Amino acid sequence: MFTSFKTEHASGFIEYRTEELTELKTRICPERLKRGIGGEYTPSYDREGCPFCPALINKVTPVFPDGKRINIGESVTFPNLYPFAAYHVVTAITHEHTPLKFTPKQIEDALLGQINALKDQTGYVSINWNYLPSAGASLPHPHLQGLCDHCPDTLPAHYLSAGAKYSELYGKRYFEQVREFELQNMRDLSGTRLFWYANPVPIGEREIRCLLPLTTLQEFSRVIEDFAVDLITILKFYKELGTSAFNMAIFFGRDEDRGHFSAFCVHSYRALTRTLSQHQILLLWNGYTWNQ
Repeated sequence: MFTSFKTEHASGFIEYRTEELTELKTRICPERLKRGIGGEYTPSYDREGCPFCPALINKVTPVFPDGKRINIGESVTFPNLYPFAAYHVVTAITHEHTPLKFTPKQIEDALLGQINALKDQTGYVSINWNYLPSAGASLPHPHLQGLCDHCPDTLPAHYLSAGAKYSELYGKRYFEQVREFELQNMRDLSGTRLFWYANPVPIGEREIRCLLPLTTLQEFSRVIEDFAVDLITILKFYKELGTSAFNMAIFFGRDEDRGHFSAFCVHSYRALTRTLSQHQILLLWNGYTWNQ
């Protein structure tokens, strides 16, 4: 009924399980129970004791094997103490604990920190941002999560597999066809540097996607400034709709996927009546259950 695969790391192991019928994927990470956050959660926005604030971040967060963290602008990138993937890094985006808004430079620097930490990894990479506790953030201090695994998550896996078949059948890249189609149907967002559009078959509330003109993480730096500027525009748009909480994921392929896959970003509004854990948010991404 299901298959499993284990990856060991310094703190223990991660078990990856796949249900054969649906290809839905999940991760079993027993060590994450040691974080002590499994009880009832009451969101706190107090900066006191925050491990991502300047007073503590260089004292309590782990370092890479060279004994360092990656510092770019205000951002600080370091390994996740309780990894949720074969390779897992965190980037604290700002010095400010709960900033009212972000600048393109802050976003760009944080993304560059992720690229520098993940660029030498093999496998499938994603950069994720759950902003505010109602969107599944374990801490209110804004931070990115970078993951690299031996296999892609369910959503990009569908596009990788079906995209290869589409390219073989029609001689065209599927995402190029999506761009042409959405331009004709006026779901594209005007005023952005990259191609953003309202996804007609959303897996998230008020979902917006960006089709990136690249495939791998290593190529992302060439458009990162444009992406950061666009993202600030998108965040302003969400605020105009009356919300600040959101989930974002950027999925990348590998060199061998270049002929049939484009990296893409999924961005959706999230303001829940109950708070989801970060585990649940990632499983929702993988399980197509956003519209429940």
